[in-house]
Amino acid sequence: MSVADPRSRILIVDDDRLLCSFLEKFLASEGYVMASAHDGRSMRRALADEPFDLVILDLGFPAGEDGVTLARNLRSQYDLPLIMLSGKNSTIDKVVCLELGADDYVTKPFEPRELLARVRTVMRRFAKRINLPEQVGADRSAAVCFEGWQLDPARYKLSSPNGENVRLTSQEFQILSALVERRGRILSREQILDIVANRNWTPYDRSIDVLIGKIRRKLRDNARDTQFIKTIRGVGYMFAPQGRD
Repeated sequence: MSVADPRSRILIVDDDRLLCSFLEKFLASEGYVMASAHDGRSMRRALADEPFDLVILDLGFPAGEDGVTLARNLRSQYDLPLIMLSGKNSTIDKVVCLELGADDYVTKPFEPRELLARVRTVMRRFAKRINLPEQVGADRSAAVCFEGWQLDPARYKLSSPNGENVRLTSQEFQILSALVERRGRILSREQILDIVANRNWTPYDRSIDVLIGKIRRKLRDNARDTQFIKTIRGVGYMFAPQGRD
């Protein structure tokens, strides 16, 4: 008996037609409704013609638009879980994919059952996210101060103690806000994912680590003696400035 929701539709985007055919049959046997596209144009047409619940996208194409371009276009238009495939196992490729908003990264060759497990995990996480209740809090528009720094949610602005405006990406701002609002509480990566994911951004757990590192640099945190964002080894992160403003 299949555990997949019979309404779940998956689009595979890969120029390898044999792989697409195999994955279509394999995932269909697990209860998913499958379709394939072999380039950017056919991907866009498929997405325009039918609703999908997840996209599996190859990183490399021999001609035309590459997977990075297609992932960026996909993220700008659709709120869908995304799993990237690649024949490369380099850290830089993984980081690029995660920063584009991919939910997972699978290296070729892979075991079909491994991909199936990743599909199920990503779709469970996405379903959990879209069913989360709205965040509650006192006054989410009020600026928060810590040791001279000021985080202003209403204006999407971070100011340093000397009054300098520090530029944050929307993802960095969401993560910093989530941690600051829960000052002194340890948040696991999973909790941060559930808090910050939204219609325009569906992060993956390792992308949280990458973005935390960028936020620390902008806050001038010392990696060896973190002042604001502490790593709780094996658990997650905690915002814990020394003083209270």
